[in-house]
Amino acid sequence: MTDQHGELDSALERVVEAARHHLAAVRSAQGRIDDDDVWQAYVALNNASYAYDEQLMDAFGEVTPWDVQAIDPDEADQRLAGPDGAPGTDAYPRVISVRQRRDYRVPSVSALIRAAGSARRAETPDEDEPAPVEGVGEAVLELLQSGDGSLAALDVPELEPLDGVVMVSEVGAAVDLESFDDDDPVGPFQPAADDRLVGRLDEHPFLELDDEEHDHVH
Repeated sequence: MTDQHGELDSALERVVEAARHHLAAVRSAQGRIDDDDVWQAYVALNNASYAYDEQLMDAFGEVTPWDVQAIDPDEADQRLAGPDGAPGTDAYPRVISVRQRRDYRVPSVSALIRAAGSARRAETPDEDEPAPVEGVGEAVLELLQSGDGSLAALDVPELEPLDGVVMVSEVGAAVDLESFDDDDPVGPFQPAADDRLVGRLDEHPFLELDDEEHDHVH
């Protein structure tokens, strides 16, 4: 039992040491994506945690909160390898562009403006008086800005979604917003001559069946 306790202590120390190395790698990477040192430290921490959990189960029938599975170190070494097996990333030579459009019907202009006004008021300091929302377009922009900026911010009762479309293209260069005027409605979305459309996804709003249609469904 003493040897078993010693083995558990050693396994726990390996977890702690692996956690320290992982933290050091994360700090050194400073947010870099797919950093190899972070990945290798993650694999070491994962496997040390898995080994300790297994030993704890064998010794006392107890488990840790860590729901992990062992990672093959040889496979882990190949994770960030390029196509020729050399270390590095397999960079894609082009830029992927996603263009999305969704249309909405406005059942009540006054209701939409009230909703946008409430959103603006919530974002305005208490000591300031928010400017009134003037018009439907400004109301929609306000809802986007007060939300997360995505079209999900427009999933509100004051807007009725209509059809939409998403287009995915391969483009030669990323969009340069500084080259377009703020009031240019076409430029940022206009495909270039060498852009290649990969695919188009048509979106249709979910429509609930009315009572009469339900009566005919068997």
